[in-house]
Amino acid sequence: MKPTILAIFLDFPSTAFLMSVAGVALLLIGLLAAKNDIAQARGIDKVVALTHLCFAIPLAVFGAEHLSDGKSLLNTVPSYMPWRLFWVYFVGFALIAASLSIATKIQVRWSGLLFAAMMFLFVAMLHIPGAVTAGGRIAWTIVFREMSFGGGGLVLAGIAMGCNGQSKSLITVGRVLIAIAAIFFGIQHFLHPLGLPGVPLEKQIPTWVPARAFIDYLTGAFLIVAGVCFLMARKTRTAATYLGTWIVLLVVVIYGPVLIGALADPATGVKIEGLNYFADTLLFGGVILSLARASEPGRLVLH
Repeated sequence: MKPTILAIFLDFPSTAFLMSVAGVALLLIGLLAAKNDIAQARGIDKVVALTHLCFAIPLAVFGAEHLSDGKSLLNTVPSYMPWRLFWVYFVGFALIAASLSIATKIQVRWSGLLFAAMMFLFVAMLHIPGAVTAGGRIAWTIVFREMSFGGGGLVLAGIAMGCNGQSKSLITVGRVLIAIAAIFFGIQHFLHPLGLPGVPLEKQIPTWVPARAFIDYLTGAFLIVAGVCFLMARKTRTAATYLGTWIVLLVVVIYGPVLIGALADPATGVKIEGLNYFADTLLFGGVILSLARASEPGRLVLH
């Protein structure tokens, strides 16, 4: 007999449940904070108005995972560090705090900078040593993914600081890091054209999606062209707006159903994996949109 809806709800693992609750809570908080920006935006710029929302939701999801499943993440902390479980929970609280700050646009200057510093520390302490030791495209994809996330944090901090020399420097560094990641991801889409589009990791596009290879090739082309625009600081706003919109569309149309299917699976690991894939790609979309936000008319930060 198939389980009833009530039985599924009662059997829902606490980690996946809290990750989902955190994401929904930040969705509501972010929409409330962004309502004026959304109302004032026109056309495709309404997606750009969701920049902080797309950035904040994944941080809340990741933070909830750290706080609710800390012992499972203990192996991600280098063995030479003291109080390893403390750092897992510390990162969880830091991610929740950053998500609230970014969603509400309160003290984003500091939350963006501190989040970027966290990502760069992860890259230096965890991901680059792991990629050098293990090798393979997935390990290096994670390196570039985390660097782009850190770059997005720098861009948000620079936007919050206004138009001055320091903010322009932060945004320039962030723009270059995002550009490198976009180009790397784009190339990976052409080399592995059946993987889930956006951040090219291991999971494949479901067979129910039509024209799977075409979607990956198209996404790869968008990423490479936009990455070159970012790197050269030419047509940055246009490229970031359209690429960011495309990534968010993929999250809704492809990753959304994938997430629903994962949450319906009885295995806890499948649920958590589905939430992480959804959040990773949504955060990457927020990172791309941050460049569009940084080059809005009147900011004069990017061209």
